[in-house]
Amino acid sequence: MIVPVYYLRGMARPKQFDVETAVEAAVEVFREHGYEGTSAQGLVDGMGIGRQSLYDTFGDKWGIYRAAVQHYSQNEVRTHAEMLASRERAIDGIRAMLDRVVAEASRSCLGLSATVEFGCTKPELVKLREASSGTLNKAVKDTLARAQVQGDVAVDLDLDSLSTFVIATISSIRLAARAGAGREQVAALVDLALRALR
Repeated sequence: MIVPVYYLRGMARPKQFDVETAVEAAVEVFREHGYEGTSAQGLVDGMGIGRQSLYDTFGDKWGIYRAAVQHYSQNEVRTHAEMLASRERAIDGIRAMLDRVVAEASRSCLGLSATVEFGCTKPELVKLREASSGTLNKAVKDTLARAQVQGDVAVDLDLDSLSTFVIATISSIRLAARAGAGREQVAALVDLALRALR
């Protein structure tokens, strides 16, 4: 959506910016600095829009943060689901999803950092997290069920527990990488996780 913005400096003249592009830029700022570590000026610089435009459109820093977390979470869940469905054998789809996490693990995950920073203290974030987690959990669970039918995952293992384990592995990989673990170390977590599914 293109939103017209009016600057108060000098003669007011219309300027337009794309809200989705601005939110994507905000995602990168918050990924790097977190909520508390991000200043209004940092958002203005990162998003490439004026301070007044920022507040007129999003209300305040918290409004921008909510929009960024929602945008990031929806994109991540969609990409995870695409990876899960990208291979003929379901277990290979699970590996593709985890391998992608490894490849990008050095970059902060906004969803994970929001959980670490706020826990369950912000109902709006909890609602966003529950929605995205529910969608991802279903996609992972369905893929694990296919893998059981294909003989690649033990049939006596509980699918709910397995799905929780796979999703927790994603968080573990990202946290380990942010703490300084190297590519080989986090890649080894994928091998261990897949071995645990047999």
